[in-house]
Amino acid sequence: MITFLTGLAILIVGGALYGRFCERVFAPDDRKTPAYEQEDGVDYVPMKRWKNCLINLLNIAGTGPILGPIQGILFGPVAFITIPLGCVVCGAVHDYFSGMICTRMGGIQMPEMVKRHTNKYIYGFFTLFICLATFLCASVFIYTPGDIMATQLLGFSGSASAVSTWVIYGALFAYYLVATVLPIDKIIGKIYPVFGILLILSAIGILAMLFIRHPQMCEIWGDWELGGFDFGHYFNTQNFIPSFFVTVACGILSGFHSSQTALVSRTLQKEKDGRMAFYNMMLCEGFIAMVWAAGTMAVIGMGAENAGITMKLTETGWGYYQMADGVLQQIAPTSVVGVVCKSFLGSVGGVIAIIGVIILPISTGDTALRALRLMIAEVFHIGQKTVRKRLIVVIPICALVLGLLIWAKSDANGFNVVWRYFGWANQTSSVFATAAITIYLMRNGKAKFAWMPLIPFIFYTFVTSSYFLNSPIGLSLSINLAYIGAGIFTAVCFGYVMYLGIKKEKTVQGSGS
Repeated sequence: MITFLTGLAILIVGGALYGRFCERVFAPDDRKTPAYEQEDGVDYVPMKRWKNCLINLLNIAGTGPILGPIQGILFGPVAFITIPLGCVVCGAVHDYFSGMICTRMGGIQMPEMVKRHTNKYIYGFFTLFICLATFLCASVFIYTPGDIMATQLLGFSGSASAVSTWVIYGALFAYYLVATVLPIDKIIGKIYPVFGILLILSAIGILAMLFIRHPQMCEIWGDWELGGFDFGHYFNTQNFIPSFFVTVACGILSGFHSSQTALVSRTLQKEKDGRMAFYNMMLCEGFIAMVWAAGTMAVIGMGAENAGITMKLTETGWGYYQMADGVLQQIAPTSVVGVVCKSFLGSVGGVIAIIGVIILPISTGDTALRALRLMIAEVFHIGQKTVRKRLIVVIPICALVLGLLIWAKSDANGFNVVWRYFGWANQTSSVFATAAITIYLMRNGKAKFAWMPLIPFIFYTFVTSSYFLNSPIGLSLSINLAYIGAGIFTAVCFGYVMYLGIKKEKTVQGSGS
């Protein structure tokens, strides 16, 4: 467990130091926040810091920091180092600056923030990507909690033909619609902090059992074979860059998060609450991702014969297998959640943890729809103070989500396709956000710190472009051609961001002073 513990140290110590540095660079002050300046009782609502923190954590931590690491740990123990490093210098930086800039500029949403710091063309592309990522996020986070609830909690089949499946999905839809339309403090502000505490306690419980049981795990310098599965072979054949960083989006960096920090920016009582609400909550998500990655590696090491998981190569790639009634049966990544919970926390504790995991994506899905409502309303200048106007935006969105959900559930490979598109659109959104953050710093007297958002900008421009060029959802080029094309594209994007950053010394709107 030395590699795992090293990663935790990087996350905690590195995050504490780098987070404080980010705060010094942005320099929050005592000016009146949008929550007070534009208080409307719907979206602009002042909330206490502890409540903001737990709400933002649940907003950003869907099944991403669970399902992503469950699949990402197949790349081996290197994940225990890349997750915390990426979280500290990429994901948390992205979340903090996007949230703070939106706060400083009146609680604007991310499309408007990007528009003010780039141009109308980049704004158009970003709006498309962030709305697509948020839309797919809402779809994924109905699908996954519905499946986990049906199969792991209630004992149903979870199949597309089962009535119980659609009853569960229907109940989730009804909740999403209500939570998306009601003022933010009516449901989200009251119950999400409780769920946030449950989420953190579940992760701490699994971590504690890892220490108590001390299961066999791979070290980065040792043998990468465990439980009959060769992590090293998987690493060498699956294109670690870019595949790993698209698979493990949440926990390292997620473009979707900027839509949620913008949402929370309308509820901060003080700018100085931002580091805890934005940067540190991303560190918490990184912690959750680390725990689930370790738990998954541990149950792979146990093997199916010992109530763990066995990995087998199928026609579509490596699959997870569990022993059921003496027979080895393939299970979905969502079912791995139940195996990890029950293996480490027992039947009762496992059920409580599963409930927390179910709540996790539900809490993200409804705020994804809320963010999508606000972004679309801002783009088309649709006021959101009345329920009728909020429904005008929400109902068409829900209809589209339902259509995608029906297709994804009916097609055997539907979820995998949606997840790949979600991962790619999600990470591509972060490229636009980090570009806008870079330009903001350059235009507001902080050019010497522009390297901070440039690190995730350059890396994820390369990751997302090479993934598109190489992946079946893109051009399906060879990985070497994809790398060459991505390198050229990244260099061009870097040059253009530098050009935009020095084009004006200071923006007319949203001074950093």
